[in-house]
Amino acid sequence: MKANRTYAGISEQFSKADTSKIVLIPVPYDGTSTWQKGSDKGPDAFLDASENMELYDIETQTEVYKEGVYLAEAVTENRSSGAMVAAVHQTTKQYIKRNKFVTLIGGEHSISIGSIRAFNECYDNLTVLHIDAHADLRKKYDETPYNHACAMYEASQNTNLVQVGIRSMDISETRVMNQEKIFFAHEMAANEYWIDEVIDLLTDNVFISFDLDAFDPSILPSTGTPEPGGLFWYETLDFLSKVFKEKNVVGFDIVELCPNKHEKSSDFLAAKLYYKMLSYKFYSNDNDDDFIEDNQGDNDSLFSKLNKFKDELDD
Repeated sequence: MKANRTYAGISEQFSKADTSKIVLIPVPYDGTSTWQKGSDKGPDAFLDASENMELYDIETQTEVYKEGVYLAEAVTENRSSGAMVAAVHQTTKQYIKRNKFVTLIGGEHSISIGSIRAFNECYDNLTVLHIDAHADLRKKYDETPYNHACAMYEASQNTNLVQVGIRSMDISETRVMNQEKIFFAHEMAANEYWIDEVIDLLTDNVFISFDLDAFDPSILPSTGTPEPGGLFWYETLDFLSKVFKEKNVVGFDIVELCPNKHEKSSDFLAAKLYYKMLSYKFYSNDNDDDFIEDNQGDNDSLFSKLNKFKDELDD
């Protein structure tokens, strides 16, 4: 990663650790991928694309980067997948306890085991909204529970896991999945109410884990395991905007960008997705904060209101 780099090339004014509301943690890990390698290059490709992105969001009419986005030091632990998960967990929890809105960019999906573990320890009654082509519900794969194919197993046992866009899985995962909380892509295509049905299953506090292979490969081909029949751009934004509006999204990660030097549109889509999600989060908060300030005089941002460690300093 480039020295002295900031997210999207923003000025130091909006990228300081102490004043930024948002933290972005890169995790360039690709230790357990089983087909196309290269997701460890995803964070750098994402950051390169972000530097070439317009920072005014037309839909929300906001410039969310002015909330402050601190680009944290990358988690580079790679001795083993278990060591990487432990490092992600520790780093993520550290920033949550500082009342930051914590986001991560991968790297393969195994990084989410650590991020979800941290958020689940810090927020009550957490929903993990898992948007992906794959169920990732194996208890163990290639002799480790910290494989990308196991990314959601722990969440399925310890959180309210809701899965969206699934269109590839092993038969063994059918014994783990919650049939009432999984939305298969082929069923979504015929169900105009799927967005409302997903939102009805979410608790108040939501962590989003977004695997980029949830998108149809016609709009995002550069991922390690592309699957036909995925989501498209505007239906995804419609879904996400409603989730951010109706629920308290406490953080999110975006994973599985596997950059291709001959195809840069995937990098840019990932960069744009991240910025849209931030825009939805803080646009919703701005409106809600106005209400809170008028009625309660409470200036805390919504993402920190139910944080168990709200008033606690780092250990």
